[in-house]
Amino acid sequence: MATGPPVTQQIGRNQQGTPNPPVNVHLSEVEDCLVHDRLGNCIPFRRLYQEKKSIIVFVKNFLCYTCREYVEDLAKIPKKSLMSADVRLVVIGQSSHHHIEPFCALTKYPHEIYVDPERKVYTRLGMRRGEIFTESGSRCRHVRSSMLQGTVSSLWLAMKSPAFDFQGDPLQQGGAIIVGPGSELHFAHFDSNRLDHMPINWLLQLAGVETVDFSDQPKIIHV
Repeated sequence: MATGPPVTQQIGRNQQGTPNPPVNVHLSEVEDCLVHDRLGNCIPFRRLYQEKKSIIVFVKNFLCYTCREYVEDLAKIPKKSLMSADVRLVVIGQSSHHHIEPFCALTKYPHEIYVDPERKVYTRLGMRRGEIFTESGSRCRHVRSSMLQGTVSSLWLAMKSPAFDFQGDPLQQGGAIIVGPGSELHFAHFDSNRLDHMPINWLLQLAGVETVDFSDQPKIIHV
């Protein structure tokens, strides 16, 4: 099977506009890793980007409030915008596939979603375990809850529903890549901490997709 260059350095800039720390992305090491769909069926990771360009977002944990609120904004991306740009949007978590449907119901996320319960893709891509915060770090614009509010809501979800038990590695961080068609990697960002998600409109612009207005403020129409 033909593959692209085995190593690609992370490109782009972080939310503060400074260069991202370089990372090495080895797509050849993850293309045969299996991810699970909503029914538990397994497919090779490469199937997510072979045929067309894909934005693939790896979330820290389905229970994490920052990931939940980030995916709530991913849910606002119109399917027609993705179809017009011929781009797939895929979310990957590290929980059991049984958690997919409750998570989608909670976030109203309508696009593709899979899980990597053994974290093989996370690990082989080199995504971080643990968190690094910097003094210059800014709050992710897609996270609305404070840490206290978010932690309480996550604990409440875990306690009230068996669908939200503590699965996955709580120290595992996520990230985002834009890849395809084939093994051409266009962009990669690995989160340093739970608030280090890439701005969604940055990902959309890099993938050639129409951006979205995430403002919750009412629009003023001048007549």
